[in-house]
Amino acid sequence: MNCYEHTLITKQDLPESQSKKLIEKYENIIKKNSGKVIKTEEWGLRTLSHKIKNNKKGFYFHIKFEGIGKTIEELEKIENIDDKLVRFLTVRVKKHDPNINFFEKKEFERKWKEEETIKKREVQLIQN
Repeated sequence: MNCYEHTLITKQDLPESQSKKLIEKYENIIKKNSGKVIKTEEWGLRTLSHKIKNNKKGFYFHIKFEGIGKTIEELEKIENIDDKLVRFLTVRVKKHDPNINFFEKKEFERKWKEEETIKKREVQLIQN
């Protein structure tokens, strides 16, 4: 099976109870079509870079899963007709790292501090 990451953007006025049901619906579609859900993340309400279907904001959800071609076909077929979604994207990845959450503030700050430390060391080496 291949590894995939799937990101959904729902309308901003969708109630939380409906958004939870929507994510469960798509997780069940993945499972019914020979897939295995690894991790689901809720990234929250974010401003879109431009208006999409008269929406300025949207709730982001990210699903990491394993599946086959049929899994993707069925998932995207149903998403194409779902009026609660603004956009969706499926990307094939080499492997999953369930410990990384790209939108967790602590993870971002830790990586930023590591990069700054590396840059300072490089500057010191060049100066010496």
